[in-house]
Amino acid sequence: MHHRRQAVRNSQHAGFTDSPRGHSRDNLLMFDDFGEENCCTGRCLGSPERQLLARLRAVKRRQAPRGPAYMFSAPSVSLSEVEQRFLEAAEYGNIPEVRRMLLYVPNLNVNAVDYMGQNALQLAVANEHLEVTELLLGRVDMSRVGDALLLAISKGYVRITEALLSHPAFRDARRLTGSPAQADMLDDFYAYDEDGTRFSHDVTPLILAAHCQEYEIVHTLLSKGARIDPPHDYFCGCDSCNYQQQFDSFSHSRSRINAYRGLASPAYLSLSNEDPVLAALELSNELAMLADIEKEFKHDYCCLSSQCKDYVVGLLDLCRSTEEVEAILSGETDSEDLYDLPGRPSLTRLKLAIKYELKKFVAHPNCQQQLLSIWYENLPGLRQQTTAIKLLVVLAVAVGLPGLSLAYWVAPCSRVGRVMRSPFMKFVAHASSFTIFLGLLILNAADRFAGATILPNMTHLHHPERPEFDPRLLYRMTTTPFTWMEILIISWVIGMIWAEVKEIWSQGPGEYLLEPWNFLDFGMLAMFLASFSCRFSTLRHADVAQSYVHSHYTTLVNVTLPPEIHYFTLARIYWLPSDPQLVSEGLYAVAVVMSFSRIAYILPANESFGPLQISLGRTVKDIFKFMVIFILVFLAFMIGMFNLYSYYLGAKQNDAFTTLEESFKTLFWAIFGLSEVRSVVINNGHKFIENIGYVLYGVYNVTMVIVLLNMLIAMINSSFQEIEDDADVEWKFARARLWFSYFEEGRTLPVPFNLVPSPKSMLGLATGIKALVLRYVMRHSEKTTGTQLHQIGVDKNSSSFGSAKSPTRYQKIMKRLIKRYIIKAQADKESDEITEGELKEIKQDISSLRYELLEEKAQNKETLDGLLRRLGEISAPS
Repeated sequence: MHHRRQAVRNSQHAGFTDSPRGHSRDNLLMFDDFGEENCCTGRCLGSPERQLLARLRAVKRRQAPRGPAYMFSAPSVSLSEVEQRFLEAAEYGNIPEVRRMLLYVPNLNVNAVDYMGQNALQLAVANEHLEVTELLLGRVDMSRVGDALLLAISKGYVRITEALLSHPAFRDARRLTGSPAQADMLDDFYAYDEDGTRFSHDVTPLILAAHCQEYEIVHTLLSKGARIDPPHDYFCGCDSCNYQQQFDSFSHSRSRINAYRGLASPAYLSLSNEDPVLAALELSNELAMLADIEKEFKHDYCCLSSQCKDYVVGLLDLCRSTEEVEAILSGETDSEDLYDLPGRPSLTRLKLAIKYELKKFVAHPNCQQQLLSIWYENLPGLRQQTTAIKLLVVLAVAVGLPGLSLAYWVAPCSRVGRVMRSPFMKFVAHASSFTIFLGLLILNAADRFAGATILPNMTHLHHPERPEFDPRLLYRMTTTPFTWMEILIISWVIGMIWAEVKEIWSQGPGEYLLEPWNFLDFGMLAMFLASFSCRFSTLRHADVAQSYVHSHYTTLVNVTLPPEIHYFTLARIYWLPSDPQLVSEGLYAVAVVMSFSRIAYILPANESFGPLQISLGRTVKDIFKFMVIFILVFLAFMIGMFNLYSYYLGAKQNDAFTTLEESFKTLFWAIFGLSEVRSVVINNGHKFIENIGYVLYGVYNVTMVIVLLNMLIAMINSSFQEIEDDADVEWKFARARLWFSYFEEGRTLPVPFNLVPSPKSMLGLATGIKALVLRYVMRHSEKTTGTQLHQIGVDKNSSSFGSAKSPTRYQKIMKRLIKRYIIKAQADKESDEITEGELKEIKQDISSLRYELLEEKAQNKETLDGLLRRLGEISAPS
């Protein structure tokens, strides 16, 4: 340990230089600050470089004059008896003693510290002695006011905090916005916590108040102009961020977390934002993104993100009317002054919550009740009907879909048109249309249910019930043309493509790609489009060949056709593997499978099937994660076994592992137990190679079948259990996403009726063109008269802002909700059990009262003695 000479300002502590208290030492520093173990007071540091280093550290922030601290070494100068009594009086709340010493003790060192380095002001604040604190703040030379403020905030002492904030030092606004590490003033404002003794060096008073959830203190600090500056972006390349990242990356990360902890505090969100719901939603998403970026602090960021989400849920839970629920779900709209808003609410905040996956917020009963009322819009009474009645309505809509679509096309604003625009009817109409599409896919193969009448080695000339054909008809002209069923399927596909184009136009490509179901739609439609394109290409070539035959031949019997024409007369078995019709049939089969899997999109509408569909989606994600390890192991064994047996082609009992294709097939089907052990046997007796093959094949089966497959089963079981544990929230969130896709205006007519332009769409197109033209004209006029328009805008803005603006309806609602939230938070805090700290505060109050009573008793005794002396003087002459 060592002792460093403390610089003392004579102008600030006049009269202290002659006293040993004026030369107090800082005994809290260790010897290795200067690299010398035995360094005593008054002795030089040993070299000019060390002396310079000592001066620089002392000038960086001058400390208050301190008494000795006994923690690390024996004191060179002990506290005087007066200083010891002064610190004890401040600690125990002896108000009369503190007042008397401040008034009558000359040259009192009010900044003397105890063994922990705390002065009288810190001891008084720590023990919640308001009167002692006010007395000490009356001294101009009192230091460590910033330390005392942080201590008062951390303990939640509101009155003491207000008393400290009234100190003249806080007239400088930088005192409230700066932390101990950011204080550039060379004084003793943060003498104790400059090195993070009690609090982190980057914590400002407002950040600390937000951490402690002290609503009154946060409000007081905000009213004085304090704010929490949001941290820079994680990938920010400014000079400050680069320097901090290189100098101390850990401290830089912790300071960011402390700032975000303050920003995510419900106290700060409630009192500092005009729109706390939007601020909490945006902050929760930002913190969730940071959790994925800064993996080392992922738990901290995830907790803060959950805190923001819980805050929004707490506000929604305090709503008492539909108006308040709509305000939270929709935010502030342009028509706030109109209390009878036309149409349904915008639900912009709800859309943001669905995008950021705030599942508890979306699944909250208040939110679900509002969504349910919008879902059955323009359908009074249907919401209370039984499931059987609803199923009959769905069946009636499916049967009368063409008539309803025609009625909406003719009169979109009629009663039938309003019913068709309701989200429930839009959902039923689109689901019915897609069901009809699946029925067409099934009926398209109805003629082959019992088996094809023409075998692969036959043509139409070999048909058992041969109808009358044109003798010049090519076989491909009987298989390539589209049937009426396929034409209907094509119309549905074109309608779905048009619907997807309109969705991309309305949402934007970025928003469109965020929905996983859109990838399935895109794949399904791409497969259908590619299949029909190949089929159309085949039909065109076959038609050209048929035209050639009609123009050059009268019959095809005993006629030698050119090879390119003769190909279209061959049976299926002789077609090329790359024949466009074969490619078309393969793509069509894949598209049919994807079409039937698309029906899972509507399953969340049902409470029973919804959780199963969610579990299935989570299972697919687990399989994709598992495939990374699976492919690595599979490739390793596939290449290894191929290298081992590739030289034995024809020398094995089968062709397993002799080619790369056979190696892949053998190992893949071995997972399902469909490969044989004799696949590794060699006929020529090379036992070493054969034994190596047995070992590798056995290790592969153990690894894949016993380890990896069971691991996949465990992952799937874990995901299913997570969904099952929170099935209600997961299902309601998935249902809300499904419902919300039908809340937006437009896309009322289902496929394929949406291909016919309706009068409403034509009117919308004309309105859009008119808006574009007006925008162009206004932009052109702004260029010519920009200065005049700018002046007009300024005058209007100045007149509007100069007048007293009344708060909007949304602001009034949010003010009510914030008040309820704060009252509830304070009530919850007060309802907690009495802690040991509160009992200690009671004991300290009793101790302070004891000193006051003793002082009052002493004063009364002196007064009584004076009265007795006066009575004795009066009675003596008599």
